[in-house]
Amino acid sequence: METDTVQAAVLPDLFPAPKQRGTLRNAFAKHPAIFVGGGLLVSIVVIALAARYLGTIDPEYVSPARRNREASAAFWFGTDTLGRDLYSRVLYGARISLLVGFAVAVLATLLGLATGLLAGAYRRLDSVLMRIMDGLMSIPPILLAIALMAATGGSVGNVIFAITMAEFPRMSRLVRGLVLSIREQPFVDGAIAAGSSMPRIILRHILPNTLGPVMVQATYICSAAMITEAALSFIGAGTPPSVPSWGGIMNEGRMLWQIKPYIILFPAAFLSITVLAVNLLGDGLRDAFDPRAANRI
Repeated sequence: METDTVQAAVLPDLFPAPKQRGTLRNAFAKHPAIFVGGGLLVSIVVIALAARYLGTIDPEYVSPARRNREASAAFWFGTDTLGRDLYSRVLYGARISLLVGFAVAVLATLLGLATGLLAGAYRRLDSVLMRIMDGLMSIPPILLAIALMAATGGSVGNVIFAITMAEFPRMSRLVRGLVLSIREQPFVDGAIAAGSSMPRIILRHILPNTLGPVMVQATYICSAAMITEAALSFIGAGTPPSVPSWGGIMNEGRMLWQIKPYIILFPAAFLSITVLAVNLLGDGLRDAFDPRAANRI
C-alpha cells in the first residue's frame, strides 16, 4: 500500500490513474468542440464521397459558350473561364484536399512515431536522427514542399510525399520529447529491472502513453497539409490542372478576382470550413486527453 501511494505521488499528470481513464466518455461530453468539429468534418467527407450524386456534372467538361456565368439554377456556383461548372469542381476538389490531408497525417504520424521512439529510446541514434530532423525543420515547410515538387513533378502522390517530408520532423520531435519524459518514470525502471527488453518496453509501456498527444498533433498536421496543398496548387506547383482541387480553382480565378470573385470565394470557403473543422476536432481532443482539463471545467 505504501509503495502504491509513493508511485502515485511521483507520476505526473500525464499518466492518470486507471479510475480517471474510466471517465473518458464524460470528458468527451464536456468538450463540444469534438462534436462540432467532427460533425463538420464528417459532412465534408460525405459531400466529397457522394459528389457524383449531388447534382454535379463532369468537372472537366469544357463549354466556352457558357464561360464566366454567374450563379443560377443551372450552375449553382457559376462557371469558370473555360465554362466548367464551378459547383462540380468544388465538390470534387474536396476529395483531393481530404485525401492529401488524411494521407499526410497518417504517413507523418507513422514516420514521426518510428523516428521519435528510436531517438528517445536509443541514445546512440538520438544525435543522428535529431540532426536530420533539425536540418529538415530549418527549411520552412512550404519551401521544402516546393523544392520537392520541383524535383518530382506535379501529381497527387508527389504532393503527399512532399508535404509528408515537410511535416513529419515536428511529429518526430514531439514523440522524442514524450519518450524522454516517460523513460524517467518508475514503471519503466521496474520493467527494466524485471528483465524486459527495450523493444518490449517501447511497445508495452512507452508507446501507449504517447498516443494521446500524437493523435492531437496528427489533426493539426492534417489541417496544415490541406493548406499547404492548396498553396502549392495555387502557385502551380501542386496537382496537375486536370485534377480539380481547391487551390487550383483559386489559381484559375485569381486573374478575374475583381470582376468574378465567386470563382475564388467558393473554394476558399470550403477550404476554410474544412480546416476549421479539423482544428476544432484537434482542440477538443487535446482538452479531452489532458487530465488537467477536468480541473478547469
